[in-house]
Amino acid sequence: MDLTYVGTAGEPTERSWTVKDTLLYAVAVGAGHGDPSRELEFTTENSSIAHRVLPSFICVASGGRLPEGFSIDMTRMLHAEMSFELLADLPAEGRVVSTARVDGIYDKGSGALVSTVTDVVDAETGAPLARLGSGLFIRGEGGYGGDRGPKDDWAVPGRGPDTTIHYDTLPEQALIYRLTGDRNPLHSDPVFAQRAGFPAPILHGMCTYGITARGLLHAVADSDPSVFGSMYGRFTKPVQLGEQLDIQVWKIDGGALFRTLDSAGDIVIDRGRVTLRGRS
Repeated sequence: MDLTYVGTAGEPTERSWTVKDTLLYAVAVGAGHGDPSRELEFTTENSSIAHRVLPSFICVASGGRLPEGFSIDMTRMLHAEMSFELLADLPAEGRVVSTARVDGIYDKGSGALVSTVTDVVDAETGAPLARLGSGLFIRGEGGYGGDRGPKDDWAVPGRGPDTTIHYDTLPEQALIYRLTGDRNPLHSDPVFAQRAGFPAPILHGMCTYGITARGLLHAVADSDPSVFGSMYGRFTKPVQLGEQLDIQVWKIDGGALFRTLDSAGDIVIDRGRVTLRGRS
């Protein structure tokens, strides 16, 4: 890995969205599944209930380019971790400018972890809206004696979860989620999935992340997006379509710790943390 790219940014990227996009995202991460009368503030826009936007929508609404010349072999890349921090409420319709930079490249032995940070601002006013973080694990690029990266002191509290949220995913969940922008055939084409080493298409990691964020919004932030401040999670295992997800939540001052498990009890998102805006 070329360490000289650390600290460099790519060209700003502009994106926009409409109410249709925010509604589709909500349904794609399970809002209203099993009971369409619930979560109407996220799934409808023309009723007596004011329309609101799920906090994790920012992950698909924004996107920045990496610095020119910085290339990653996508066949060896795994999405290892994801975070976002909201600095203001997300509007139902918006236009933003995103600027991504390489924040760090760390030697993990069997591979390298490329850490990126994306700053998102309102395209009209320039006001900060969000900051996203992503960790990309590149297999075979480690072992060069570089910095291992910052240590994480996350640990399961010495008690059982304060609450566990149970969500079922649909067999067709990935077909819905891909309409939010990620059209990777790994999540829809059985032949392609088998070539990649999976018996069948798997759920998008960012769909699992969005479903988890939705559950945490209700469990930790009283279903109020204006209170939801930030979320971090580390991906540890793919999710099969139709799996049940169990989100274990430990409430702490200013937010919560969490992890997400699949039907077999295996952890699929680990070392999770949520903070609430205006609370410490």
